[in-house]
Amino acid sequence: MNPIISYYHTFDEWGRLDREPLEFQVNLHHIVRNLPSEGSVLDNGAGPGKYALELARRGYRITLTDLTPRMVEIAEQKAQEHGLTDRFDGFYTADARDLGSFADKTFDAALMLGPLYHLQQEADRAKAVEELYRVTKPGGVVFVAMMSRTRFLTTSLMYPEHWKPNHTIDGICGFMETGIFNHSDPGRFTGAYYFHIDEIIPFMEKHGFKTEKLIGSGSIAGAMIQEQWDYWKRRGDEEFRQMMQLVLKESENPYILGTSSHLLYIGRKG
Repeated sequence: MNPIISYYHTFDEWGRLDREPLEFQVNLHHIVRNLPSEGSVLDNGAGPGKYALELARRGYRITLTDLTPRMVEIAEQKAQEHGLTDRFDGFYTADARDLGSFADKTFDAALMLGPLYHLQQEADRAKAVEELYRVTKPGGVVFVAMMSRTRFLTTSLMYPEHWKPNHTIDGICGFMETGIFNHSDPGRFTGAYYFHIDEIIPFMEKHGFKTEKLIGSGSIAGAMIQEQWDYWKRRGDEEFRQMMQLVLKESENPYILGTSSHLLYIGRKG
C-alpha cells in the first residue's frame, strides 16, 4: 500500500484538527473572508472533510477529493451525519497530481490543504499546483497549505528523540538542505516536504498564481499550552473574543511565519 494511504488509513486527522483547533480556526477565518459570496469550491486533498463541511454549511457547492479512500468515506459519512450531503457535488478518491475527472476552469475557488506536505519531489509539487490552476476558473481564489522548514528545525531541536533522524546534527543538516523528512521510526508521520518560506511565493507565481497573502496558521498563539488557553477563557467570553481577534489579525504578520508549523498561501488564478 502507498505509505501515505497506509498512514492516513488509520490516523485520526479529524481528531488532529480538534486537538489543534487554532490552525483550523485561523485557516477557516481567512478562507471565508477571501471566498466569493457563493459558488463551487474544490476541496482537494480534503482529508475527512472538516473544512468542506464548514463551507457546505455556509452554502457553497463542494466537490471533495482525497488520495486515501478511507478519508473520503469518513468525509461522506460526516456530510450525511450533518445533513449536508445535498451541498456536495461528489466525493472522489483522487491524486492531487491528476485531477483528470474535472474539466478545465470548473471551480470558482479551490483548497489544497494537505497534498504539498507529502510531495517530496519538485516535479510532483509542480504537477499538483498545475492541476489546481487548470481546474480553477480565471480569477478564482486558491488556498494552499505548506509546512515551514524553519519551524520544523525548531521542533527537531526541542524534541529530537521524537523526530529521528533529526536527533543528530547530520540528520538536521541534511533536512535543512533538502526540506525532505522521512521518519526513522516505523508508523510515524509519513514522508514530508517542508518549504523555505521565501520559496513559497515564487513557486506559486511561477505556476501562474497572483499572490494575495501568506498566512501563519499558528499565528502568535501556536505555542500556547492548555493552561494558558484556560487562563484567557476564564477572563470571560468578551475578553477571550478580543484575544482571538488579535490572534487572527497577527496571523497576517509576515514576521511570525517562521514560528508557524503550517502556512496558508492565498492567491488567484491569473
